[in-house]
Amino acid sequence: MSQQGYVATPPYSQSQSGMGLSPPLYGHYGDPSHAGAPPGAIRPGGEPFPSAHFTQGLSPCSQPPCSEYKFLKKGGQGVARVPTAFPGPPPASSAPPSYAPYPPATQSSYPSPLPPASVSQLGRQLDTMHISYGSGMAPPGQGPPGSLSAPSGQGPLPPLQPSILQPGSQVLPPPPTTLNGLGALPMPPPGPAPPNAQLQPPPLPGQTLGSGFPPQQGNYGPQMPGAQLAYPGGFPGGPAQMAGPPPPQRKLDPDAVPSPIQVIENDRVTRGGQVYATSTRGQVPPLVTTDCVVQDQGNASPRYIRCTTYCFPCTADMAKQAQIPLAAVITPFATVPSNETPLYLVNHGEAGPVRCNRCKAYMCPFMQFIEGGRRFQCGFCSCVNEVPPFYFQHLDHVGRRLDHGERPELSLGSYEYVATLDYCRKNKPPNAPAFIFMIDVSYSNIKSGLVRLICEELKTVLERLPREEPEAPSAVRVGFVTYNKVLHFFNVKSNLAQPQMMVVTDVAEVFVPLLDGFLVNYHESQSVIHNLLDQIPEMFADSNENETVFAPVIQAGMEALKAADCPGKLFIFHSSLPTAEAPGKLRNRDDKKLINTDKEKVLFQPQTSVYDSLARDCVAHGCCVTLFLFPSQYVDVASLGLVPQLTGGTLYKYNNFQMHLDSQQFLNDLRNDIEKKIGFDAIMRVRTSTGFRATDFFGGIVMNNTTDVEMAAVDCDKAVTVEFKHDDKLSEDSGALIQCAVLYTTIGGQRRLRIHNLALSCSAQLADLYKSCETDALINFFAKSAFKAVLHQPLKLIREILVNQTSHMLACYRKNCASPSAASQVSPP
Repeated sequence: MSQQGYVATPPYSQSQSGMGLSPPLYGHYGDPSHAGAPPGAIRPGGEPFPSAHFTQGLSPCSQPPCSEYKFLKKGGQGVARVPTAFPGPPPASSAPPSYAPYPPATQSSYPSPLPPASVSQLGRQLDTMHISYGSGMAPPGQGPPGSLSAPSGQGPLPPLQPSILQPGSQVLPPPPTTLNGLGALPMPPPGPAPPNAQLQPPPLPGQTLGSGFPPQQGNYGPQMPGAQLAYPGGFPGGPAQMAGPPPPQRKLDPDAVPSPIQVIENDRVTRGGQVYATSTRGQVPPLVTTDCVVQDQGNASPRYIRCTTYCFPCTADMAKQAQIPLAAVITPFATVPSNETPLYLVNHGEAGPVRCNRCKAYMCPFMQFIEGGRRFQCGFCSCVNEVPPFYFQHLDHVGRRLDHGERPELSLGSYEYVATLDYCRKNKPPNAPAFIFMIDVSYSNIKSGLVRLICEELKTVLERLPREEPEAPSAVRVGFVTYNKVLHFFNVKSNLAQPQMMVVTDVAEVFVPLLDGFLVNYHESQSVIHNLLDQIPEMFADSNENETVFAPVIQAGMEALKAADCPGKLFIFHSSLPTAEAPGKLRNRDDKKLINTDKEKVLFQPQTSVYDSLARDCVAHGCCVTLFLFPSQYVDVASLGLVPQLTGGTLYKYNNFQMHLDSQQFLNDLRNDIEKKIGFDAIMRVRTSTGFRATDFFGGIVMNNTTDVEMAAVDCDKAVTVEFKHDDKLSEDSGALIQCAVLYTTIGGQRRLRIHNLALSCSAQLADLYKSCETDALINFFAKSAFKAVLHQPLKLIREILVNQTSHMLACYRKNCASPSAASQVSPP
């Protein structure tokens, strides 16, 4: 992904025809030289543009109408839909015309075809009918020379000037329809009238045209603004309407808007409580809000992997047209309900897992055995590999191994391997992880009673440390540190009568003052640990120190785990901005003037690079950091939270912590975080079949290359979102395959491989792509992409990019997949 944080940003300067969207962030839809929409231009769905001014009456202006909408373009050619039916008269405009009035004609040039008595009689009839005149027309007796009546005492009236024959630029009329009529007056060619031309007014009912233009079937011009006559004597070709306000513009029908609540409820009714089998390729799973029983039959459970769409487009051009990001949300340690089968553990001994020699994919249900079972063809790269002698088995009449149902790696989508020493650091088995509790004992924490609350709760949660088996004791070792401006290490070795404290005042270069007795087994040193937890609140009761450090605390915990040669987790209880002189010192930068400006992104970036380098060191040594914050004022979460984010930890924040209101929530969070299932020192790699590949990763991770995702720890609440891109054409027959492999250390100190496999469909039809979309995975991808982009782009720009991409998705769906509907309606789901 680029630094801007958006890989799926569409090329907005290249629009698509028929979308009916307003100009997006980049570029515009069409040629900027076109300043207005053509008369009769209609956006998809048959509605005219709401803000376009249609001067299609009997008095068009001398220049094209103005509008903010550009022509829709496709491939550099202008595209404009010609309406098959005139949409109706636009609202009458009270603005005066922008052109000069037509000069009055002399009597000698245009002899009147009617006697004066007939003209006067016609004027009185029209005046009696109370005609509603449109824009640019005046009632009889009030108009310019050429109107139907004239002031008394003057000579014969000059002939009526048809306003459709005004000189200047003309607007081409629409094709003849049932609304604008076939027998209307023809429109003369533009330009001034010849001197001897015989211009005549529209004929009355029963009259025939006189000299001038001969009678013919032609197109009447665009309908005049304003209401039209509602009786047979009205202007020919115009729809008969009574005078009155124009009909209101159609608005969005709220009943046509899809309801997400209703979709959730419908999915619960139809799929809730049922068994969801994963045997079908490309099958869309139930929603995350639906409780069901997942049965693994060759593809990973949706609890482990969810995709934005379960049908990938065959080509990159199709993916670009749809604008749907191709991504998978992977939760490798997702919690499995008690009524579902836990993952099986496969142990091949010293031989280790069977893998493809070329792409290194692990044995899975996508491998095809050939030549009587002596070889297998990789489903990811199509490489043919020899089957190890210990793994050989004969095939049945359909080419499937006889032990297919007995081996989890051949019949299930998710399973685990026991890793050999080749997968361990320094080629030796890892040690069991350790938990280190680090408590801020500054003045405010002591006086508020927070330190006492933490110490009392630790006595309880230490009894519930995670374990490999429910009956076996936990192998996790524990250690304790307190700090303010300096650090205090405690020796809680089981053979001591009282805990011993060692103070480290050199916070610039932190070191661990003791090795033996710092990390101990809780059950062996329980009495000493309880004694220490009782003494800590009293030990610092008279402390007046308000300044604290933070980066040296993390450094000390990491050095302790490094010295013990084990992975682990730091539980830090902190409450204030670290202002003491030490690495990682921070200042208050809460500047509200930067909000909603281009410099607002600075507030989301860490103040110093100390925390980024510290987080990477923690990941390299398998040190996860979980932070409990209890601030009463500004603490700069953007800096302090970077280490928990990158190391796979969690940040819990309790603003203005009050004992009687927030203590229960804090205790629940602490208990859940300690007891949750977790893996340490993890490395994840995502492999795909030919035709596409993983390009970007989002989550609490560190990547030192383009393929390996490094995590200090990964638990049941952590997910990594992976985006895929095409590098070749995909086949509808073979589909798209994904394999996620996570190498980690268990809570008991065993090195394992956790494998998740998923097969997706491929299609050349956009309808299949949209039909297989998963909304929750899409929202997850957009949220993480935006979170990453916040560090480099203004929030306003990120919002516009999100709106633009979702608009393109929906517009493409409406154009290519949705059934025809009015433009004021929302496309059905």
